[in-house]
Amino acid sequence: MLGHRSIKVNGADCGIEAILLGVITSIGGFLFGYDTGQISSMLLFRDFIMRFATGYDPQKDEKVFEPIIQSTMVSLMSIGSLIGALSGAYTSDWWGRRKSMTFGVALFIIGNVIQITAMYSWVHMMMGRFVAGLGVGNLSVGVPMFQSECAPREIRGAVVASYQLMITIGILVSNIVCLGLKNIDHQDASWRIVIGLGIGFSLPLGLGILVVPESPRWLASKGDWEGAQISLGRLRGMKGNLENPLVQDDLREMRGILEKEKQVGQGGWLECFDPRSSVPKLLWRTLLGFFIHFLQQWTGVNYFFYYGATIFKSAGIEDPIQTQLILGAVNVATTFAGLWFVERFGRRWPLFIGAIWQAAWLCVFASIGTAIDPVSNSTVGIVLIVCACMFIASFASTWGPMAWVVIGETFPLRTRAKQASIATAGNWLGNFMIAFLSPIAADAINYAFGFVLVAANIAAALLVWFFLFESRKLTLENVDLMYGQKGLKPWNSHKWVPPGYITRDQRDEAAFHGNDKGRNSESHSGEDSRVEQIDV
Repeated sequence: MLGHRSIKVNGADCGIEAILLGVITSIGGFLFGYDTGQISSMLLFRDFIMRFATGYDPQKDEKVFEPIIQSTMVSLMSIGSLIGALSGAYTSDWWGRRKSMTFGVALFIIGNVIQITAMYSWVHMMMGRFVAGLGVGNLSVGVPMFQSECAPREIRGAVVASYQLMITIGILVSNIVCLGLKNIDHQDASWRIVIGLGIGFSLPLGLGILVVPESPRWLASKGDWEGAQISLGRLRGMKGNLENPLVQDDLREMRGILEKEKQVGQGGWLECFDPRSSVPKLLWRTLLGFFIHFLQQWTGVNYFFYYGATIFKSAGIEDPIQTQLILGAVNVATTFAGLWFVERFGRRWPLFIGAIWQAAWLCVFASIGTAIDPVSNSTVGIVLIVCACMFIASFASTWGPMAWVVIGETFPLRTRAKQASIATAGNWLGNFMIAFLSPIAADAINYAFGFVLVAANIAAALLVWFFLFESRKLTLENVDLMYGQKGLKPWNSHKWVPPGYITRDQRDEAAFHGNDKGRNSESHSGEDSRVEQIDV
């Protein structure tokens, strides 16, 4: 049985089921990426244009997409995803994390069926994308939250970051599929096959999620401590040894935090925005999660993935779909670096440096594209592709995976589902704005739109430096304690060590086992009892 097997990671046992859980749930990211990547190439398919475009180019004597129609068709999925993200707070709390994700998969499949059956109405296609977006939005809340609640802290960063890895793989696969179908783009089978494959890709998640353990933290929040203990045991590979200190210590920390939260009652939506909440820095964390994800989209990544083929076609590139394939390959390859960065360097520094690096390459992209006509100078087109690749390499290794890690581990359990929904809604709001505004802005100011994205990346760097606390190697319960430390500044937060620990990843066994009574008493005391020496 997988629940009895584990491997050593950083000196601690991590269950095979925890790794399997990370792989299965990350398919939700694949669906996100696949749907994101397919639309860029489909907009260039001849049959797709003939069926759904409403404009006409008299110079070329052919139908074309009007910017407003193109924007609406692409971006309405983001509106669906925003609504789906907000609904994910309810479904995750009511039905549990696993059933909520199965519901998200069902919505995604229904949306794809609606798209496949579209004949000549762009509104029909748009509504299918909207419904599919409801499912993707629901999954974008459920997957990172479920991963962060289930993965042992030794692998939590890499497991949650794998969600972004699968997004990049989904984008790459959609580019490969579209490139393979380009030769039949005069047939409706071209785009129908692309959409139909999405249904097949979603089934392993919808079915596989039912065989992995439920979130122990959700079970504990519902009072099912026996179920929570069994789930923790399976995730540590110790289903037959539930009294193991690793399982018991995780359970003890969880119990202490939950009992403390019960004293102040169930958290509501309004509390997420209450600066006087008894939960430390709750409003701070709500706004931090929202803007981290809003600015993740405004870094400009989907400016390239939604409209990259159209952008590079206008720059005179002979095969823009092949260029999209290059960008997708860079995206996947460099995301693997992000899985290492998040555990080696934490969250703050990669996010800060990544935003500065992205701003620099976008500045070059916008400056060259504005100063020299790419159509009349083939070298400029190559430089633009290089700039795009360097930008994506940074995003894929920093902001891509780590924004999802941040929302998975920043919020307290009592309001986690709601705050994760708010943060993910910020992601989809930013996604919608980029999807809707990019073709309109490109038509009006062309490559100068890149300067707007430069400013957004600089704002993202400042947000990280002044507001994000470093959570590397901390349990979710200790992340909550860290945000409650008075006098602790974000830029010094990497020095903080929780009570009962020698280092962030090494427990003081005497504190944990030498005096359980004292330990339990401490867990119920106020934040002021945990006094730390902080360098500021």
